[in-house]
Amino acid sequence: MVRRTRAEMEETRAALLAMARQVISEQGYANASMDDLTARAGLTRGALYHHFGDKQGLLAAVVAQIDAEMDARLQAISDAASDPWEGLRQRCQAYLRMAREPQIQRIVLRDARAVLGGASPEAQQHCVASLQQLLAGLIQQQVVAEADPWALAAMVHGSLTEAAFWVAQGEEGDARLDQALAALELLLRGLLARV
Repeated sequence: MVRRTRAEMEETRAALLAMARQVISEQGYANASMDDLTARAGLTRGALYHHFGDKQGLLAAVVAQIDAEMDARLQAISDAASDPWEGLRQRCQAYLRMAREPQIQRIVLRDARAVLGGASPEAQQHCVASLQQLLAGLIQQQVVAEADPWALAAMVHGSLTEAAFWVAQGEEGDARLDQALAALELLLRGLLARV
């Protein structure tokens, strides 16, 4: 038996993830054949089981990868904004717009919810913690009304998540996105401190 180097193992894992993203995005999780996926990647089914355990484990790894990419994009938006309030607004808007991106829509907002029950608890906690940090700063600056930042972040996160699912599920996605963005403005306006 030939032992593979760490670099070769990482290369195999990356190839499986890339092919899984493509296949699941095109065909959906239920229709994605593991034999087809591994053949297209030029690998064996054993490689898939070694790295991910099973088809569900592969989906969870793909979702984690996409979640990390989404998080980096959202953080860049917050960091580049002219002020923290605008950063929060733009970040929330961008999250809803991502619900119309084919890979995010299909893999994260449809298949992951149906198969995995949604994002992992760790991913959800990370998102809430990121929002909590932004909101705590805005409360301290007296831009946002006084409230528990964690509770407020959980409420905003929950609202955004459910709105993104709603946008992703409908045939009239662009219209739903416009409606969600309008509702978001009302929601965010309600957070502002009354001066």
